[in-house]
Amino acid sequence: MNTEQQFRQVMAECRTLFAKKLHDYGAAWRIMRPSSITDQIYIKANRIRSIETKGVALVDEGIRPEFVGIVNYAIIGLIQLELGFSEVVDDMSADEALAAYDRWADTSLNLMLRKNHDYDEAWRGMRVSSYTDLILMKIFRTKQIESLSGATLVSEGIDANYMDMMNYAVFGLIKLTFGDDEESQAS
Repeated sequence: MNTEQQFRQVMAECRTLFAKKLHDYGAAWRIMRPSSITDQIYIKANRIRSIETKGVALVDEGIRPEFVGIVNYAIIGLIQLELGFSEVVDDMSADEALAAYDRWADTSLNLMLRKNHDYDEAWRGMRVSSYTDLILMKIFRTKQIESLSGATLVSEGIDANYMDMMNYAVFGLIKLTFGDDEESQAS
């Protein structure tokens, strides 16, 4: 299975959970401002790092669900950046939310394929814990950009950081799913 197929398979798993939560809660996330979404991603990435560092989780959920959450919150963040947050939670139907999800997942896949071509699959030689650290770094960069109200001098925007966070989380999920290295097999 090649990288694109693995990416699509992992994203299908993330989308399935997104659709189930959309069924249960509707698009309640529409009320969230992007800074709150960044904080949600931070909570998930920080928990992954804590589990990686301590080697044990006291809550019976491992690293994998947190990477899925990062993927889904990153897409929610991209949707919110595009549409703005809503004062009401019923302004988007499930079909509209899933269409937006699919569009951003495709955009991120295409970005990953272009970068993967240029970097020649270097991500495969990285440890899962490095993806966690990179996601955390992107979160802190995003928080700084948010503090600057987006007025950066040379940096990419918040949307690029969300896509990178999502792609690093997908790489982690691919390694955890397909066992590309010894660390992921042990996780």
